Amino acid sequence: MKIDLLSPSSFSAGHPFEQYRWLRDNAPVHWHAELDGPGFWAVTRHRDVHAVDRDHGAFSSEPTIMIQDPLAGQEAQFGNYKMMLMMDPPQHTAYRKLIRAEFAHGPADALAPRLRELATEIVDRVIERGACDFVQDVAGEMPSFVIAELMGLPRDDGRELYKLTEIIHTSPEALPEGAGLSAVAKMFEYGQGVIKEKRARPANDLATKLLEAEVDGKRLDDIEFLLFFLLLVDAGGDTTRNLLSGGLIALLENPSELAWLKADMPQRLAPAREELLRWCTPVVYMRRTARHDTEIAGQPIKQGQKVVMYFGAANRDADKFAEPDCLRLSRAPNEHIAFGNGPHVCLGQHIARIEIDALLREVLERLEGLALAGAPEWLPSNFISGPKHLPVRFRPAKRRSR
Repeated sequence: MKIDLLSPSSFSAGHPFEQYRWLRDNAPVHWHAELDGPGFWAVTRHRDVHAVDRDHGAFSSEPTIMIQDPLAGQEAQFGNYKMMLMMDPPQHTAYRKLIRAEFAHGPADALAPRLRELATEIVDRVIERGACDFVQDVAGEMPSFVIAELMGLPRDDGRELYKLTEIIHTSPEALPEGAGLSAVAKMFEYGQGVIKEKRARPANDLATKLLEAEVDGKRLDDIEFLLFFLLLVDAGGDTTRNLLSGGLIALLENPSELAWLKADMPQRLAPAREELLRWCTPVVYMRRTARHDTEIAGQPIKQGQKVVMYFGAANRDADKFAEPDCLRLSRAPNEHIAFGNGPHVCLGQHIARIEIDALLREVLERLEGLALAGAPEWLPSNFISGPKHLPVRFRPAKRRSR
């Protein structure tokens, strides 16, 4: 079995599950070579991924959660600044507290009526046409709208920022040279405008709160805000957009499971959503770096070596899930780790679930005769798994609102 978890071609139709299976069975902690780097340990079993993600004492999120180390000049550009994802406790904990309240169960649940309104509006925009690109016209709209409203930004700007995140997630070899860095630069340029606007006209939104927040008695400066802004916009759309798109493919390919869900949507949507999260696992991996000599499942790991957790592999582990390669929307229990776990568990998971429920229910109840109208085009990325384009067709119907 050829193992290549770096090339985007391995992810050209979703996760490389055959490679994952071979690794779990034969080399669950596997040394993977890098063309332009020292190599890394690929961890693929559920129990090992779960353990590494929780053990920040042995496995650090610094200097980066990406496999590739920062490029020459990047560290000098940002000095000692880094994104929250690339911090360890207690620093990570302090920064996480700045926005934790907005993403907790209570505030997330309070958003549910508004998210249902947005779901109706999104479906209304396509329902009379009888066809659309499900990623661009439906799945991508919800997180774009939500992050724009939370941050106090114009909705159309949310769409444009979403386009930038898609570029950022694409593997560099699939883009024109410098396109990824250019997208980050545009994101920061937009963020500078947000700083200027919110300082001049503070509002009751997350952007204003961040600009007024303090860590250790000191307000965030511009670079700290921009890194926070990039994280919120970037991470805010990953799971929802890719889960809805990849999940729709899974449902259409498993008509008996789809029929089961539609027979009692109010009661069955929650377990179905969790199974789709396990099945799709939008975030492919997270990297850690060994703080000291240690071991994983008996495999010695040297200080400074990269350790990469493959969440999609963990979520298909037969030692954890019965019939892991079968979609079972009623699966219970379902201890997937699509959102990670431990100190870095996804902060926005509660809002993501409410977004998914609102839009998935609206789509399945209103777009009758829903079917694929062409082959999906997957995002060429070894970091985020999901379709970039997904043509679908359905029976045209009337809008609910005008």
